[in-house]
Order: sequence, then structure tokens, then C-alpha cells
Amino acid sequence: MGVRSQALLSHRGKHPGWGARKLLVLLERELPGVELPSESTVNNILKKHGKVTPRKKNRRKIINKYPHFDPQEPNLVWSADFKGKFRMGNWEYCNPLTIADSCTRYLFGIHGLEYCRAEDCKPIFEKAFREYGMPEQIHTDNGPPFGSWNSLRRMSSLAVWFMDLGVTPVYSDPGQPQQNGRHERMHKDLKAHATRPPGSGWRSQQRKFDAFRTEYNEVRPHEALGMKTPSEVHKKSEREYPRRVDDWAYPSDMKMKLVTVNGALRWKSEGLIMVSTALSGKYVGLEPVDDGIWIVYYRHVALGVLSERTQWVYELEDYRL
Repeated sequence: MGVRSQALLSHRGKHPGWGARKLLVLLERELPGVELPSESTVNNILKKHGKVTPRKKNRRKIINKYPHFDPQEPNLVWSADFKGKFRMGNWEYCNPLTIADSCTRYLFGIHGLEYCRAEDCKPIFEKAFREYGMPEQIHTDNGPPFGSWNSLRRMSSLAVWFMDLGVTPVYSDPGQPQQNGRHERMHKDLKAHATRPPGSGWRSQQRKFDAFRTEYNEVRPHEALGMKTPSEVHKKSEREYPRRVDDWAYPSDMKMKLVTVNGALRWKSEGLIMVSTALSGKYVGLEPVDDGIWIVYYRHVALGVLSERTQWVYELEDYRL
């Protein structure tokens, strides 16, 4: 064992809680003029000799926020959900995706899908955005393809696409469907009028959905709307669907970091810090707020709090600055 390694391990024994940077300062004082190892080399030496206690891996969990979604204007919040699969007359399963304005109850679309996948949902959302403009937020539950329970800020690839368009995804608490009660009540009516009995196949089932949507939007009066119909009170959003998504310009005081294919950030010489695989290949912005503490942003949305000490990105609600 070399002199540097012996001195390094000796200092670590005296200061077990100190990291590579502090140990290198002591090593420089003790051995002036000697070429010092890099931080990564110091960490490797400590690991090799059993001087590093494996860090307990954190597990993400969804914390109840008790959100209250009661927009007073159209297009502030749209809600989206899958009603629940059912068998059509041909014995194939149908998964109806529904999208509505949370204020006016206006139903933008009901589309029967074979699978609940992001790639199948995107064209439907895109059609609604092109025709009716875009909302400030989209409110969904935590299930795929909208959210992911073990991802930072519940992000999924579909949620990242929403953020690319300038729309913020927001979520109900787990097991709290009443937080999207307006959408749930619409689903009950949809189930009663468009699935009992179901259509014989995809075309006939979609005709049932379209007929329900027309009646719901243009004929049926709603008590919450002063007995008006959704089509009488809804108006198109002024936020138009963009022709292209431009790169995001983070403020100059933020540090830009590329998220790797594995969903992590390369952090100095200390390895990787996990963020989310949903952001693979994207740039995030890090805003310094304290010594070794950073707020992580993706475009306009704050995702979490990065701690250099623990090498972890916490949910905003879990970390106290």
C-alpha cells in the first residue's frame, strides 16, 4: 500500500463522516508537493478497503397532496381518464379515453382504444389541442400512461410530452377518484348510455360514443352550469397548438444538465444521480437555493430537490429547504 493510500485511510479512520474533498485537503497538508489522486480515485480506494457504508436506496412513494381542482374559467384545467375496459359485441376489449374541460364539462372527445398506451393517446390529445387550443393543466390519475408511481413527480413519457407543449400535468391522490368527481360522474352516464348494450364492434361502438358526446355537449342541461349546456358556455382556448416545439431557454443562473439514457444526471466526479427515465435525452435546469441544494426544473415545471450530500432528488413535498 502506498504512502498516499495509508495516509488517506488514516484520516478516514479519524473522520469517518468526511468525504473525498475534505480528505484530499488533509492529504495535501500532510504530504505537500506530492501529486494528489482525483476524487473518484479516493472514493475507489475507500470502497476497496471497506471504508464506505453502502447508502440505503430511497424508494419513491406518492404522498397525498389533497389537491382541489375547481377551475372557474374554461381551459384552465382539462381532465382525462380511461373509463374502464369492457367487452364489445365481438368480444374484444374497448378502453374509452375521455377528455373534458373541468370548468364547462365540455367533452372534447371519447375514443375507444385497444390499449392504454401513450403512443395511442397522443394523436387523440393532438387532435383536441388543434381543434380547441390547449389548457394550462391536464388533470389525470396516477396510472399509465398518464403517470408513474415510482417516477419523480409521477412523470411518464406522456406527461413529458405535455410539458414540452407548455401544459402542466397534475394528478389526483392515489385512491381518491372524487378529486376528479365531475369526470367520474360523466363516466357513469357514459357507461349507462353508450355501453349497455355495447356496440357490435369498433365502428358501432364509436358511433355510440359520438352520439353520447353530442347529447352531453349540446342537448343535456347541466345544473352546475345554470341549466345551460357545455357547448353554450365553453370557448376555445387562446393557446394554440404549436407548429413545433422549440428548445427551452433556462435562465442564466441555472445549471443545465443532460439526462442520460438511464434517466440519471452525471454529477461531477461522484457518479450518477437518478432523475427519471421519462426525461432521457432531455435537458433539465438546476437552480441553486442553498449550499449543495438545487431545485430541478424541466422547462417551466419544478420537479424536485437535488441534494449533493445524499446524491438524491427528492419530491418537492418531501424536502424542507
